Amino acid sequence: MAMAWGPWEQCELFAKASKEEIQQAEFYLGKYRMMCVFMKDFETEEEEMAQVAIDGEVARRIDQEDLHADKTANAAILRQKQKWVYSQYSVFTKLLFKAYNQILDPEAKEAIRFRFIEGYSRKETILFMRRGDAASTVDRRIDAGIESVANSLKLTGFYDFIKEKF
Repeated sequence: MAMAWGPWEQCELFAKASKEEIQQAEFYLGKYRMMCVFMKDFETEEEEMAQVAIDGEVARRIDQEDLHADKTANAAILRQKQKWVYSQYSVFTKLLFKAYNQILDPEAKEAIRFRFIEGYSRKETILFMRRGDAASTVDRRIDAGIESVANSLKLTGFYDFIKEKF
């Protein structure tokens, strides 16, 4: 007797990220702090950012070909772009943080926290690790953490979302 899986036939129970997906996870983890800073600025300074867009040169020419652009209209377009970027960053950071929280190895999780969540450099991460571990050991923990995050992101459909949107 065959079991009916319905729409879940293609789904993996224990997702294994590809090499490319692991690289993408590392890229987005590397952007995590920058995305958080942008979102915080947007949340606290949205009106000021809008005014700067109107007053500044950024809105003068969104398209470099347009020499006589309407700054107010372009500022509105720029503001809409900032809102869209904020919404994308919000999704990315939430998924990344959830995937980080799913790292089971406490040492790998600590290495990922220092390196990406708190945004320290590789050298600083090595120095912060409590046990005075060798650089190669810390690198292995970072790699293991990145792979864990990549596997978790695969289960959420993150990579399909990225392919679809970008």
